Amino acid sequence: MLTANRRQLLAGTGIAALGTAAPSLAGTQARPAATKPDLFIGTGGHGHTFPGPSLPFGMVQLGPDTDNSRWDACSGYHRTDGSIMGFSHTHLSGTGIGDMLDVLVVPTRGPLELDPGKLDDPDTGYRQRFSEEHAEPGYYRVKLESGVLAELTVTERTGLHRYHFPKGAGHILIDFAHMILDVWDKGTIVDQASLAIDANGVLTGSRRVHRWAKGRQIHFALQLSRKPSRVEFFGDDNKPAGARGVTGNKLKAALFFDEAGGAPILIKTGISAVDVAGAKAALAAEASGWDFDKTATAARRAWAKELDRVRVEGGTPAQRTIMASALYHCFLAPTLFTDRDGRYVGMDRQVHQAPADTPAFSTYSLWDTYRALHPLLTLVQPERAAMFTRDLVRQTQQSPYGPPVWQLQGVETGCMIGWHSVSVLAEAHAKGIKADYAAAWPNIRRRAFDRTFKDSDGSLGRCYYYDLGYIPADKIWESVSRTQEYAYDDWAMAVLADAAGAKDDAETLRQRSRNYRNVLDAKTRFAKPKFSDGEWWADYDPIQIGHEPKKHRDYTEANGWQATFLNQHDVHGLIEHFGGDAAFEKQLDALFNAPSTLPENAPPDISGLVGQYAHGNEPNHHVAYLYAFAGAPWKTQAMVRRLCDEMYKSDPDGEIGNDDCGQMSAWFVLSALGFYPVDPVSAVYVFGAPLFDRAEVRLGQGKTLRVVAKGNAPNAPYVQSVRWNGKPWTRNWISHADLAKGGELVFEMGSKPSRFGTAKADRPPSFGRVPV
Repeated sequence: MLTANRRQLLAGTGIAALGTAAPSLAGTQARPAATKPDLFIGTGGHGHTFPGPSLPFGMVQLGPDTDNSRWDACSGYHRTDGSIMGFSHTHLSGTGIGDMLDVLVVPTRGPLELDPGKLDDPDTGYRQRFSEEHAEPGYYRVKLESGVLAELTVTERTGLHRYHFPKGAGHILIDFAHMILDVWDKGTIVDQASLAIDANGVLTGSRRVHRWAKGRQIHFALQLSRKPSRVEFFGDDNKPAGARGVTGNKLKAALFFDEAGGAPILIKTGISAVDVAGAKAALAAEASGWDFDKTATAARRAWAKELDRVRVEGGTPAQRTIMASALYHCFLAPTLFTDRDGRYVGMDRQVHQAPADTPAFSTYSLWDTYRALHPLLTLVQPERAAMFTRDLVRQTQQSPYGPPVWQLQGVETGCMIGWHSVSVLAEAHAKGIKADYAAAWPNIRRRAFDRTFKDSDGSLGRCYYYDLGYIPADKIWESVSRTQEYAYDDWAMAVLADAAGAKDDAETLRQRSRNYRNVLDAKTRFAKPKFSDGEWWADYDPIQIGHEPKKHRDYTEANGWQATFLNQHDVHGLIEHFGGDAAFEKQLDALFNAPSTLPENAPPDISGLVGQYAHGNEPNHHVAYLYAFAGAPWKTQAMVRRLCDEMYKSDPDGEIGNDDCGQMSAWFVLSALGFYPVDPVSAVYVFGAPLFDRAEVRLGQGKTLRVVAKGNAPNAPYVQSVRWNGKPWTRNWISHADLAKGGELVFEMGSKPSRFGTAKADRPPSFGRVPV
């Protein structure tokens, strides 16, 4: 029986009730109806999303902040919180670490409060209870307990607020000290801050923040539709600082209105990472007037255009809502990081000028998003995927660390392990996206071969990796996962070396990419800690996350079960290493059927367990598809259908783990369409089980992909046969080059497993080969 740790999953085949499927509509021309996303999906549980308005991949991500000091408030918002602190202009969607929340605006009445108060005591400070909350793409509305009705919308670089006050006095607090807090923060977190108001009533500010992206800078320019009756500034420790401006670290400004009622008070705020002039330019160009409704309508239309790229029919209403909501979350990041004039802050902390067709972006959650989000974008957002590719080439050139690891606001956070921007670049090259890959190669080569990188560069343990072929567990933290992920990046860098004409380097990297085997014990068929003397951990327990549980981990957000199947690029080699198809399939079965037991020191990221498979975190996202490589694709089909149904719900607790800038959502979108990129660099997709009866995907340049699942039903997850553009298709995979041309992919579904895709010649390729 397969079990889950948070939700009750069905036993037996693992196929859950999907609701009544609509009749198959193959051959019809009418597009499936559009479905509205639910922006509150992922705002509860551990999804870490937020419901505020943004444009697709926009710089400003405006929204309500309910908390800024616990893990489940990484985005600043959690659905279970009962009070709102205010509305800030920058947020992270779905991350496991918090930052941002810049320029908090607090509309309220009564005595001036300068501190937010406590979440568990909402009657303290300036936080307010709320009701009548509504969110849709590009627009947000809520009623605050002070009687203020707040509405929010955005342009790319500006946030627009409209506040309807009751009659009488009111005020608006700008809390420029507000930010994500963490128990690990030490010393000064905000410095070099300033606030000032000019003769025209424009409030401007700048500050430097040392939170996650240490040293990032934010600048803003804020205008009001009505002149306040008076203005007061407050410096560090809330000390009064007059009416014109203030400098220091933790600053605030209060804008008082003797009569706040009547016509609504509108606010528009431009932001920039470069300077105040850039923020003012955003206001002038994107929010020159005060037509809130026109701006909100434009934001809605922008989202309608993007969300129209994928439409589905069949499944349940809840599943269609999940699909639309997942697509929405896939289009929030990376985020625009270029001013109107093309200036941006590079990875070298210098100001650069971007070409008009290649803007700079921020918020690259690459350890997560290289797996499914970026592959999805190459299909449904090819023009933006090309922008991101050229941007990553430029960032690789400018960064002192080489290819980015986890870039936020022009800062290399070095978060997670490996440098998976090389996967995004290699995938883009394999899919024909034009970019100057050779220009990035010198800095990529440094990352691949240079021994001088420091631990802080994200290269922890590299010299051991070079010399021993693995990273020893008695020397380096998270050694098993590092060895495996460095090997995958070697595979990606080999592709980029070929693109740069460095053939010898490419061959060296391809061979080195098989280092993953050096932490896989063929005898026990587990990924295990290996010490510097070449010996395995003798008392190995795959449930544990480290050989010294109280000291450090051997795996990154995983245990031995999950890390055993981390390999993506040499699956056939992994199968051979474990003794062949039958042995590999047996070990996969053991993963999905093991007791869902975790040690006390397991990180919360290991969630969504089916046996020991963890869907709530990225390292396992490809694993259900590995059955297809061993000749048992029907097990992939049953498990993928189950995961689509059980790991996603149409409610705030609708994601089994952090959304991670769209990766958790992208898994659902691709899997629900019926295919998934086990190894993005290979530029092929492995078939699973389409969730919907019909899907229409707009690919750009007027091309359309239609996916039809004939005979689809809750009890029919098994692929019987496939036709591509009317012709029989025997392979259990399809290339990006084929899908990107557009056409019709028709699955015949059934209630029993079939032999489709089981022949060795029809199995997905890996390491550039299929089994023979």
